Amino acid sequence: MSPETAPPLIAAQLNYLLSHFPLVVKIENKWSGSKYYPGILDRFTLVISYCLDVIKWDIIFDAESPMAAPDVIFGPDDENFQQFLVLRGEEEGDTKSPKKILNDWNSRDPTQLMLLIQELRDQYMSFQKKRVAEVDDDRLKFEISTIVAREGIEMHMSSGVDKRSQRRSNFQCLYWDTNINKMVPGCPWKHKQKIYLQVIYPVEKKYVSTPSAPRLKLVSTTELKSIFSIDDVKLPTWLNGMCMAEYLPHLEESLENQFGRPLEADPVFCRKATFLAASGVFTFLVHVLISTQFPKQQPELMLQSSQHFNSQGAPIKSLFLTESPWSPRWEIPLMAERICDYLTDEALNFKRYCNEPQLQH
Repeated sequence: MSPETAPPLIAAQLNYLLSHFPLVVKIENKWSGSKYYPGILDRFTLVISYCLDVIKWDIIFDAESPMAAPDVIFGPDDENFQQFLVLRGEEEGDTKSPKKILNDWNSRDPTQLMLLIQELRDQYMSFQKKRVAEVDDDRLKFEISTIVAREGIEMHMSSGVDKRSQRRSNFQCLYWDTNINKMVPGCPWKHKQKIYLQVIYPVEKKYVSTPSAPRLKLVSTTELKSIFSIDDVKLPTWLNGMCMAEYLPHLEESLENQFGRPLEADPVFCRKATFLAASGVFTFLVHVLISTQFPKQQPELMLQSSQHFNSQGAPIKSLFLTESPWSPRWEIPLMAERICDYLTDEALNFKRYCNEPQLQH
C-alpha cells in the first residue's frame, strides 16, 4: 500500500500489518468512502487465515479523519461475534478487549492495526470454541475433552447442505514437530512452515448408534506445498470406536515411516539432502545427491546405518544406489513415490548387509 493511494497514517498501519502479522493476511478489496476525496482509499477487506480457511472483515478508516480509529465490520455469518465481544469485554473488565485498543488508538503507532486484528482473531477463536461447546452432541464433547490440552487447535462451526450442523477442527499434526524453517538454513520463508490435520465431525441425530468417522485431510502451508506434495500422503484408516487421541499417534508413526525426517539440506544449490528413515526397528539415514543434469539424470542414493558400525567405529554405509526406477518425464510426486518404493526393498537388503558378521571386524 503506497501513500499515493491511502493517507500516509493509514498506509503505515496496513504496511505494518501485512509485513509483521504472524499468520497469512491479505487485502482483497480497496475502495474510497470519502465524498470529498473519492480517489483516496480508506476502506479495505482483510482476508485472514483461520482454521485452514479464511475469515473476511472490512476495515473502515476515514480519509478525512485519518487519525481516528477504524471501524470493523464482520462477515454475515458472524453476526453474533460482536455481541460476544461486548460480553467478553465486560467480563474481563476491558483489560483485553479490542475496545480498549480502539479507545487508546494512536494513529502514529503503525503497530495498532496489527494488534487490533491479532486480538480480534484470538477472540474469534474463543467465540468459535464456545459455539462448539454448546453443541448437544456427546461424541463431540468427548473428543474435545481428549485433545483440548494440545496446542494449536482451532475450531469452527458450519452448516452443511443437508442442514446438519458440523464442527470443523484444525489440529497441527505432530509430524515434523521441529521448526521446519530452521531445518533449511537461509530459506526465504516468511512464516513458519507446518503440516496440519483438518478434521470435520458431522453432528449425528441422537438415534444413530455408531457415529460416522470424521472426514480427515492433511494440509500444508503454501510455501511448503511447493516442495512437498502433501496430497500423496496415505492416511491411516479410522477404525470404528476410535477417538482422535488414539488416531494421532498412528498418524504420526505413519508419516514418519512414509517420509522419514529431513536432517540436512543444501538450501543454496539444492543438490544434497539427508533424511532419517526406519524399516521396523532398523533406523538409517538416506543421503540424496542430485546432479546438475537433474531430472535427466536420476539422483544418487546412499544408505547409512545409525545402529551398525565397523571395527573402526565408523557407521556402515552402502555403495551408491543408481538403479532405482526413473524417468525424467515423470511428475515430481511420482519420482518421489518410486524412490520410496525402491528404498523400501533396499532397506531390507541393507539391513541384512549390516548384520553380516565380517562387517563387524
